[in-house]
Amino acid sequence: MRITNLQLQNFRNHLETNIDWAPRMNVIIGQNGAGKTNLIDAIHYLCMSRSFVSNSDRYVVSYDAPYFTIKGHFEGNIRSSFDVSCSYSRGEGKKIFVNESPLDRLSDLIGMVPVVVLAPSDKKLTSEGPKQRRSFIDSFISQISPRYLQDLIDFRKVRKQRNKLLKEFRGSRKVLEAYLEPWNVQLVEYGSRIVAKRTEVLNQFQDYLAREYEVISGMEHEPHLKYETFCEPSEDEQIIRERYEAKLEQKGDHEIERELTLVGPHRDEIVFYLDDFEIRKFGSQGQHRLFALALKLAQLLYFSEELDDLPIFLLDDVFGDLDAQRTEVLLNALIEHAGQTFVTAAHPIPFGEYISFDGQNNRKYEVEQGEITLISK
Repeated sequence: MRITNLQLQNFRNHLETNIDWAPRMNVIIGQNGAGKTNLIDAIHYLCMSRSFVSNSDRYVVSYDAPYFTIKGHFEGNIRSSFDVSCSYSRGEGKKIFVNESPLDRLSDLIGMVPVVVLAPSDKKLTSEGPKQRRSFIDSFISQISPRYLQDLIDFRKVRKQRNKLLKEFRGSRKVLEAYLEPWNVQLVEYGSRIVAKRTEVLNQFQDYLAREYEVISGMEHEPHLKYETFCEPSEDEQIIRERYEAKLEQKGDHEIERELTLVGPHRDEIVFYLDDFEIRKFGSQGQHRLFALALKLAQLLYFSEELDDLPIFLLDDVFGDLDAQRTEVLLNALIEHAGQTFVTAAHPIPFGEYISFDGQNNRKYEVEQGEITLISK
């Protein structure tokens, strides 16, 4: 999958931008604050319906502007050619269009254009709490499984309603249990499928992670992950369902006391290890950096081998923290990736030693105060 043209209006410091992209490598050079990250964040919007930089759409609109729009033209194997646009207006919210037809649900966009992002914030995957890792795996699986994404959405809705009942009900215990029963049935249905799918994908992902960590680190440490949920993980939905029902019954008193749903995939953890030690607790800064890099390269390889369309790879200012050896390894990985790649950097990187900027497959751009210029063909 690749994007051939991008148009921005009132998107951060890009008031009016129209740019054609190369099908393979696109290198974007610019000082901090120039607007280079905004370009690849706009591409991410068209792939995932949201920013990978900001938590809120309203912070993306240019200062004093009432709206922003993003438009992109894509080409791929499944869909030969199509347009995606995203518009946000203060007070009206966000809308997504595919070939000028509005999507009823923003979630329908996910997976249409697979994307992998490598950014400095990836260090949170190994250094912060379980929410970061759940978000990573949920975004990962949602791009390859629409059913999984819908189960996530449905599970969150059910959990919200169930929590409201636990918090607000003031009747007898017997009546509360009767009211909880239909919510429990749905909670178990969606939650069991989520756990089974996470187990399946994480079991497969282990091999990809091991391969990429060995390449990027050059070390013999063995990376692996452990999936921790409310029961022994399984790919069998029926087994998970039976264990889920038993756990809900076991935790019933505690949930009523806490007025909160305490059992389910929303409390899962994915623990990362190097050999026998846990990265989050005992890893050095260098090990955190390499492990996070291996995670994203493993995701790229997984998507490339498992999906019909190659993913778009977005790298945001990641070379500054790498030594010469790791820089060379990552550059070689980019060359081997047959799909489209976007790289932002504050300073020129010796791409010329590895890549020919021929104007056809590979191009280099410079960004200054929201203006982008093609500087090398």
